[in-house]
Amino acid sequence: MQIGVNVPNFGPGTDPGVLRAWARTVEGLGFDLLMMSDHVAVTPDVADQYPAPFYEPFTTLSWLAGITDRVRLGTTVVVAPYRHPLLLARMAANLNELSGGRFILGVGVGWARQEFAALGVPFEQRGRLTDEALRTLREEWAHVDDYGTGRIPIWVGGNSDAALRRAVRFGDAWHMLRFTPTWMRAAVAKLPETGAPALAPRIALRLTDEPVHDADRLAGEGTAEQIAADIAELRALGAETVLLDPFNGDPRETLRPETAWRALATVAEIRKDHL
Repeated sequence: MQIGVNVPNFGPGTDPGVLRAWARTVEGLGFDLLMMSDHVAVTPDVADQYPAPFYEPFTTLSWLAGITDRVRLGTTVVVAPYRHPLLLARMAANLNELSGGRFILGVGVGWARQEFAALGVPFEQRGRLTDEALRTLREEWAHVDDYGTGRIPIWVGGNSDAALRRAVRFGDAWHMLRFTPTWMRAAVAKLPETGAPALAPRIALRLTDEPVHDADRLAGEGTAEQIAADIAELRALGAETVLLDPFNGDPRETLRPETAWRALATVAEIRKDHL
């Protein structure tokens, strides 16, 4: 199993130096993947959760590709309707080539109504637009020689039944986002017997001194032992990759990245000893 990290590319504590430190920490601790989220217009609904500065993921990941050597790079997730499908195909292909074939494209439908309005994209049509984008990506990338670095994996993000259907139809992996262990078990039971995509979930990373016993505990929350058990269960359920998300909702967390780095170091030790 591969383990990656969702790096905050937003918030009051984020700047180029911090992003560089994140990349070197993730790669230095031996993680396999570094991913970032996507917003284009930081409208009030976006800023409430993910305030500026918000670094555009393709630009930022292209820069980080030049200062990393091994770690894979990806998006969790690009909002497909925000960019023309042909532009999205070209940007992803170029980033894949510039990184030496290390790119994974995570795609979702989006949720921020004000941002959709600011970009002139109809919110109610976001599902259809995402399907069209994924279909175009597949068609454009069918000619691998045009891009030179091989096939780019597509992870379809989202927890809904529609996201699962989209992943089965277009994706290489279903990229579920922050959930309880109980939800995950039920979700795996929905997978079709044939033609199921790989599982590449994104879970929380919140390390605590005492066990968390709440019924709504997210996978990845709790003591080191609980986190290790969650990752082990995900592997047993068939997950090929697990992405750790150390951002837990307060933008001020970005002012103290060392807290997340310590949690990641703990997971790296767990992985070495038990996973």
